[in-house]
Amino acid sequence: MRVEIEYRPSYSLAVVKLDPQESIQVEAGSMVSMSPGVAIETTAKGGIIGALKRSVLGGESFFMNDYRAPAQGGDITLAPALPGDLAVLDLKGETLMVQSGSYVASSSGVSIDTTWGGAKTFFASEGLIMLKCSGTGTLVVSSYGAVHEMELSAGESRTVDTGHLVAFAEGMGFSVKRIGGIKSTLFSGEGLVVDLTGPGKVLMQTRSDDAFLSWLIPRLPKQSGRGGGLQIGR
Repeated sequence: MRVEIEYRPSYSLAVVKLDPQESIQVEAGSMVSMSPGVAIETTAKGGIIGALKRSVLGGESFFMNDYRAPAQGGDITLAPALPGDLAVLDLKGETLMVQSGSYVASSSGVSIDTTWGGAKTFFASEGLIMLKCSGTGTLVVSSYGAVHEMELSAGESRTVDTGHLVAFAEGMGFSVKRIGGIKSTLFSGEGLVVDLTGPGKVLMQTRSDDAFLSWLIPRLPKQSGRGGGLQIGR
C-alpha cells in the first residue's frame, strides 16, 4: 500500500495505491473515488458490540467499509468531512490514541478499539474520547486545518486543548482537566485541556471544529416569531 497526499494542507486528498488483492478499511463516508474492479464490503468491525462501542463512545461510524483491489491492483481516493490536512502514519507494532472524528483509514494490520481518555463535563462540550489504533501497518488520520507535530522528550510536558488534539503515543502520560476556574471555563471560550508528558509524538490540528461552530451558530439565520421570516443572528 502506498499513500500520497495531494492539495495539502487545506483540502487534502489521499490517493491510495493498492497491490493485487490488498485491502484497506475506511471510515464510512470518506471514499471519494475508486478504480474499476475494487470490491467493497461493509462490516461491523469487532462485531456488533465492538462497533456499538466505537460508534457511541468514539464518535465514529457504526460500520466500516473494506475495499479490496482486484488481481491487477487498484486505487482509491479518500477525504475527510472537514477542510484540512491528512497525515499518513507508519505503525510498527505500536499504538496511537486518535481523537474521535480524526480516523480515516488503515491497512489490515491495524486494529481499532475505543477507550475513554476522559469524560464530558457540565461546563464543556468536548470530551477526550479516543480510538486506540494499534498494530503494524498504515494509518491515515485527518485534521481540521493543518497538522502540527511535536516530539516530546522524556519528562517534557505540553498542555493541549482537546479540540485541537489529533493523536498521541499510547505510552505518554496524560491527564484531562478543566482549564482555569468556572468563570474562565464559561467565558474564555476554552473547555477541557489535556496535559501530555513525554516521551512521545503528539499531533495537533491548527483549527477546532467546536470553536468554529461556536462562532458560526450565533450568526445563522433565525426564524422570527411573526410571519415566518428570517433574521440574521448577531
